[in-house]
Amino acid sequence: MDRVQAFFATEPGYVVLLFTLLVLPRLVVRWRLPTAITAFGLGALAGLGFDLFAEDQTVHLLSTFGIVALFLFAGLDVDAADLARRTKVLVQHLVIRVLLLAVATVALARWLDLAVRPAVLVALALLTPSTGFILDSLRGFGLSAEERLWVRSKAIATELLALTVLFVVLQSASWPRLALATLALIALVAMLPAVFRFFAARVAPYAPTSEFAFLLMMAVLCAYATRRLGVYYLVGAFVVGVAGRRFRTRLPAMASEQMLHAIEVFASFFIPFYFFSAGTSLRRGEFTVAALVLGVAFLGLAVPLRIASIALHRRLALGERLAESIRVATPLMPTLVFTLVIVGILRERYELPAWILGALVIYTVVNTLVPGFALGLPAPAFDAPGLPAQTGDEPPAVSPAAGSSRPP
Repeated sequence: MDRVQAFFATEPGYVVLLFTLLVLPRLVVRWRLPTAITAFGLGALAGLGFDLFAEDQTVHLLSTFGIVALFLFAGLDVDAADLARRTKVLVQHLVIRVLLLAVATVALARWLDLAVRPAVLVALALLTPSTGFILDSLRGFGLSAEERLWVRSKAIATELLALTVLFVVLQSASWPRLALATLALIALVAMLPAVFRFFAARVAPYAPTSEFAFLLMMAVLCAYATRRLGVYYLVGAFVVGVAGRRFRTRLPAMASEQMLHAIEVFASFFIPFYFFSAGTSLRRGEFTVAALVLGVAFLGLAVPLRIASIALHRRLALGERLAESIRVATPLMPTLVFTLVIVGILRERYELPAWILGALVIYTVVNTLVPGFALGLPAPAFDAPGLPAQTGDEPPAVSPAAGSSRPP
C-alpha cells in the first residue's frame, strides 16, 4: 500500500493517472457506461481502496478547471431567443418544478427528519438535471433536432431555477447575509459587460484569437468569487457563459460555434478529473445497507415521478404522443454533476447522517445510466462535437438529425 501511494505521488504516477482517466473510460463505453461514471468509479477505487489523491491539490486544481469549463459551456449554450420561443411551455415546466421541489422538501424534511435548508438541498439533488453533462451527451441519444431543442431548453431553464434556489438556500442563514450576498452577485453580474466591452475595445484588436483564454480566465475568476460567496464554483462560471453569449453582437467570436467547440474540448479533457476527485472524496461510512435501501427508494420514487411529470405535461400542453414525450423526458434524468456538487456542500456544511449522502451517490450514479439503457443507445462520452462517440471497434452510424447537440 505504501509503495502504491509513493508511486502516485511522483511524476510517472500522475502520467499513469492522466492516461487512465483519458483512455480507460472510453474503452468501457461499449458496455453503456458513461465516461463520467467510469472516472467517478476510478476515483472511488483510488480513495476507498488505496487512500490515494483524497487531498491532492493537483487533482483538485484540474477538477476545478473541469467543473468551471463544463458550466461555462452550459452558460454559452443559453440562447435567450430560443428560450423565448418556448416561453409558455417552459414557464409551465418551471411551475411544475417548483411544486415538485416544494413537495419533495416537505416530504424529505418529515421522512428523514431534516431541517428546511438541507431538505431543500437534498430535493435539488434529486430533481435537478445536470445541464452541462446533458448538453454534451445529447448527440448520442438519437433524438430529432426538435427533441434536442426541447431537452436543451428544459435542462437550461431548470438549472437556472435550481441555481437561484441554491443561492438563496446557502445564503439564507440570516437576512443581512442574504442581502449582502445578493448585492455582491448583482455587482459581479453588472461588472461583466464592462469587462467584456473593455476586452473587445482594448485587447481583442491587438491580441487575435485571445477570446478563448479571456473567457476561461473570467470563468475561473468569477467561479472563485462565487465560491467565496458560498455558492460554489458553478454559479460564477455559468454567469460568465451567459454574459459571453449575450455579448456576441459586439464580439461574435465569443459565442461562435468554434468557441463552443473549443470550450467543450477543454471541458472534455479536464472534466474526468472532477468526477475522479469526487470519487476520492467518498467515505466508507457513507455506504451501508441503510444507504442502499434509501438510494433504491429515491430511484423508485424520483425517477418515475420526474419522467411522468415531464411526459404528461408535454402530452397536455403540446398534444404529443406519450412515447414522444418520454423520449424528451428520459435524457433529462441524469443529475450526476449537480448531485455530486450538493453532496459535497452537504458534507461540508451540514451534519447529515452519512447514509443519506451515500444514498444520493447511489441514486445519481444509477439515474445517469437510465438514458443509455432506456433508449437502447450507447452511453454518452465527453467527446468533441462533430466526432463520433467511441462505442466499439467502429464508430456508429449517426443520422444527420442526431449528429449534433445544437440546431443546424
